[in-house]
Amino acid sequence: MTGFFETHRNASRTEQRSQRRLVRIFAALPVAALLALSACSSSPSPETTGSIVTHEDAVRGVAYWGKRYRDNTRDRDAALNFASALRRTGQSTQAVAVLQSASIVHTNDPVVQAAYGKALAAEGQFENALTVIRAAQRPDLPDWKLISAEGAILDQTGIHEEARARYAYALQLAPQEPTVMSNLGMSHVLTGDLPEAEKLLRQAITFPGADERVRQNLSLVVGLQGRFEEAEQIAKADLPPEQAAANIAYLRALLTQENTWDKLKQEGKAS
Repeated sequence: MTGFFETHRNASRTEQRSQRRLVRIFAALPVAALLALSACSSSPSPETTGSIVTHEDAVRGVAYWGKRYRDNTRDRDAALNFASALRRTGQSTQAVAVLQSASIVHTNDPVVQAAYGKALAAEGQFENALTVIRAAQRPDLPDWKLISAEGAILDQTGIHEEARARYAYALQLAPQEPTVMSNLGMSHVLTGDLPEAEKLLRQAITFPGADERVRQNLSLVVGLQGRFEEAEQIAKADLPPEQAAANIAYLRALLTQENTWDKLKQEGKAS
């Protein structure tokens, strides 16, 4: 993979500082790691970056989907949801194992392959992740889900321009696909360009099929800019009022620590 780590090393110091700080914020939030979910609420797809999910929901998901998976390890939806819940509760090694088994059973399923690739990336196995994603891709019939997943993995390694090129290609294949536009927006968050991220996410929520994950990403980005009341109102479109308030209060507390919000604004101007 020529130039893979060289590109990461050549990222600007400002971008690296901004990305590290944002990644710390994302790690502290109850956030779904950088890859997506499908349009069906019962079956996660690995294309969307960042939506807020509570730890309690994830724990319940582990119990429910774990039983479904044990009852039938060939159940695609059970495997995807079980692995997603495992990752959200910090059990990423088991999530990789579940998705590795699913990828063998569902060899030609791009959603499963993308989820497996993302799980590998979450474990820091970036080259293996990209190998899985690219091997599943058919040049004659390119799949936008795999292309978007590849972009998300590249974003995790700091190769943002190449990641955005993958999202642009995915949008050529699936115009107005909200999960891809959401990933593109979150890519700009990782380089500290919050206004551009917000603009893209506001576009994404107008696309057909935009769901709560995309709206919660917009809420997160608005909150990262210090507009907490507006962020809470956006979050309330999908969450109970008390949960929306708790999420934004938690975000506010994180940004207050060491003036993180001011640093993000300054780094966004400098990038």
